[in-house]
Amino acid sequence: MKIAVADLQSLVEQVLARHGVASARAPLLAATIVAAERDGSRSHGLQRLAGYVSSLSSGWVDGAAEPVVHEAGPGLLKVDARNGFAQVALAEAAPRLRAMADRQGSAIMTTADGHHFAALWPDIEPLAVDGYIALTMVNTRASMVVWQGTHKVLGTNPMAFACPRRSRPPVVWDQASSVMSQGDVLLASAARRPLPEGVGVDGDGQATTDPDAVLRDGALVPFGGVKGGSLAFMIEVLATLGGARFGFEDRSATIPGAVTSNAGQFLLLIDPRRFGDSFLDRIEQLIEQLREAGTGRLPGDLRYERRRIAERDGLELSPEMHDYLLTASIASTRR
Repeated sequence: MKIAVADLQSLVEQVLARHGVASARAPLLAATIVAAERDGSRSHGLQRLAGYVSSLSSGWVDGAAEPVVHEAGPGLLKVDARNGFAQVALAEAAPRLRAMADRQGSAIMTTADGHHFAALWPDIEPLAVDGYIALTMVNTRASMVVWQGTHKVLGTNPMAFACPRRSRPPVVWDQASSVMSQGDVLLASAARRPLPEGVGVDGDGQATTDPDAVLRDGALVPFGGVKGGSLAFMIEVLATLGGARFGFEDRSATIPGAVTSNAGQFLLLIDPRRFGDSFLDRIEQLIEQLREAGTGRLPGDLRYERRRIAERDGLELSPEMHDYLLTASIASTRR
């Protein structure tokens, strides 16, 4: 069945509010889920909603938490999400973060005690639309083996980058440190589809294409071997600067129903206008050279096209998902 994006947003808001997200915050959180579904990032869209509900119902995450924002120094914001969702913490800090970047040319935000269970690009695309360069990253629960290790210490630790353009949508990429994101492995498991070779290992450290073996007691591997592991380590350091838990310190595995990771986020915001008026023109020159070299689609282009189609035609929703949304919007499993 087809559903309008706005109608899907309303349903997801109702589900989240019913299961413990503060009514004033539910639209914000729902928007990140719906945006991923709308733009074709299904691994971070509706497929994750049950994980939000389960984590809320278990008491692992506080849907009504009010973050505390502290100015740790010139251009530095330290945010305590207070065991709430990272998107709420970012929304609370964003006005001050923008003001710092406007005043000083750059600003950094670190978040601790937060749960980030969504795609990262929705956090920074709006910043690039307003002319800023933005780089963000989060650490996650341990799920990846790196640097010839034999057990999991680091997570899939994603990062995202957004660059503004002149009169065009920004260039935005969002990628995990692993060959395949955890969300895509979950999709493969749900579809009973094998993984490509080289994605993960089982509990004995042997290469496997079975997504359930990877999820049960196995691990993912970093993209690019040692290089991906190095990026994951860097993200672990930066995302925990504000005192957030390391991935191996996450306790979600001990809480029945807990799915989200309690971890940290790092965000760097730069005002490129401080470096002169030619920045946007130079970016267009760079992109023109890439086009002449054979580059077709830029990072983010496919999402923008899918977004245009979804906003015009609506989104395809399975009967099972529609039934789940209707049921979850009226039935609470909060403890």
